Amino acid sequence: MNNYNYSYNVEQPSPVAMAAKVNSAMKSVYLRMTLALVVTALTALFCSSSQEFVTYYITHSWLMWVLIIAEFGLVIGISAGINKLSSPAATALFFLFAMVNGMMLSTIFLVYSATAITKTFFITAGTFGAMSVYGYFTDRDLSKIGSYLFMGLIGLIIASLVNIFLHSSTLDWIVSIAGVAIFIGLTAWDTQQIKAMAMTAPRESIGRLATIGALSLYLDFINLFLYLLRIFGNRD
Repeated sequence: MNNYNYSYNVEQPSPVAMAAKVNSAMKSVYLRMTLALVVTALTALFCSSSQEFVTYYITHSWLMWVLIIAEFGLVIGISAGINKLSSPAATALFFLFAMVNGMMLSTIFLVYSATAITKTFFITAGTFGAMSVYGYFTDRDLSKIGSYLFMGLIGLIIASLVNIFLHSSTLDWIVSIAGVAIFIGLTAWDTQQIKAMAMTAPRESIGRLATIGALSLYLDFINLFLYLLRIFGNRD
């Protein structure tokens, strides 16, 4: 999900101008990510409170697959077409993805209590914030760690698919713990990568960079939240 297929021309501004550009870019990234999380939360709450939607979703399994395909299509479309899309178009697709994801996540309110969801959200926010700050300020090169995290993510997906058939509670616990560890690391790695791109991207590309960066961090946050919810969430 973390696709940085983003091309740019190298600039060499003064240190002051560089710092201002990076700060502006990162503010845009976090703002768009935060707005997308709000869109997702509001959509999930609205859908979960609609008895008609819940009933239709439960009794028509094809809707879930349509939403899953739509999510993958939007992520691939934004990532692959970021250099061709205008900044407003890329941002619109990003928020559309956030809305579709909210429809998917509306079902967690049928499984977990509101208290568990709220508690896990704040745990996620604190963990995500700490790791994003680390990724932004650390002088350590996290690129090597990123390659291992990506391999771990592939393994995580495979294990999750296998457990669909095994229904192993032990494997589910292992997958949840591994998922938390992987997305904690990816949060720091993605933040560092976005900062590095902001340092070299031309100013006219900052809008598109902010969208693709926000998408990556949004996915890190959502996945970290879901894995933590599986660990800490008290089922109704």
